[in-house]
Amino acid sequence: MAFRIVVVGAGYTGLAAAKLAARWTDAEVTLINAGDRFVERVRLHQLAAGQALRDLPLADLVEGTGVTLVVDSVTGIDATKRVVRLANSSRVVQYDLLVYALGSAADKGSVPGVAEHAYNVATADEAARLRERIGDSDVVAVVGGGLTGIEAAAELAESHPGLKVRFVNGGALGAGLSRRGQDYLRRTFDRLGVEVREHARVSEVRADGLVLADGERLGADIVVWTAGFKVLDLAREAGFAVDDHGRLIVDEMLRSVSHPEVTGIGDAAAVRMRSGQELRMACATGLPSTQHAMRAIADRLAGRSPRPLRFRYVNQCISLGRRDGLIQFVRADDSPREAVLTGRKAALYKEAIVRGTILFERNLVIPTSF
Repeated sequence: MAFRIVVVGAGYTGLAAAKLAARWTDAEVTLINAGDRFVERVRLHQLAAGQALRDLPLADLVEGTGVTLVVDSVTGIDATKRVVRLANSSRVVQYDLLVYALGSAADKGSVPGVAEHAYNVATADEAARLRERIGDSDVVAVVGGGLTGIEAAAELAESHPGLKVRFVNGGALGAGLSRRGQDYLRRTFDRLGVEVREHARVSEVRADGLVLADGERLGADIVVWTAGFKVLDLAREAGFAVDDHGRLIVDEMLRSVSHPEVTGIGDAAAVRMRSGQELRMACATGLPSTQHAMRAIADRLAGRSPRPLRFRYVNQCISLGRRDGLIQFVRADDSPREAVLTGRKAALYKEAIVRGTILFERNLVIPTSF
């Protein structure tokens, strides 16, 4: 019987992992995903703003690769029997090696009212639901100071000039950027008419807006929640070692520290370097580390000794609408340098990165590092 590799989750890392496993090993590879489309998650703020995204059927992306696609939701993993249970089938999928790539979702439980009243751009369905409401709204509040919130606020303001966009952040605007990056971001928000509320902690989301920790109320027809992500509880329920956030704890080969037959990649894994640095959730992290993980699997199956993960950051790419952007160059540990690229050139740079990611996923280009 052929060695069986099962990949759960077909986001950026899961799809790449399945195709690389099929290319680099002789294993029987199965890819399980809840939906039948690949979602360009880094473009969902564009979908929310009213732009059309490419239709990317997973069946087309795996055609001819040797990967078997199963469209179904994973409801549980039995680590003892090494099987994956599915929502819409009585059968189970057996594995010899499991690649856990179920990603992350918007954290709707961190603040009262988020689940009931807020929108997000973490899934295509949620972004489409937001898009349907935008046209009937006068004021939108985007909560969360990370790159997702920044990009969503800029995209909505540019695409809907008559819409009042409020950007609400518990810290400083662009806190992870250099001084030049922060200054440029502030000027861009001023140009787009985005109202910035810094150091404003949200204590409740209501149907008509926000309540801040100091009791102030900020009115909004729509609240877009980008303040934090969470992972599914499947890894914890399966008995895998997880961190406080429920992410799979992995070693330098991205193997589970409790179950070495399981490899964790993407947002669902807590990846740390020898220095102790924890890699952030991003394609810039996920795709290179996925290649490393799958190369390590191929090496082990071929009787070779895999090498530990080596990784360094280069930049953070931020779209500020379709005609503007900010590329923050960073040191190896992701701390910002003063060097930035801005404006139209930065927008083209970011677009090239995003398009290059799809070339990677289509298997037209498999670079040795991404």
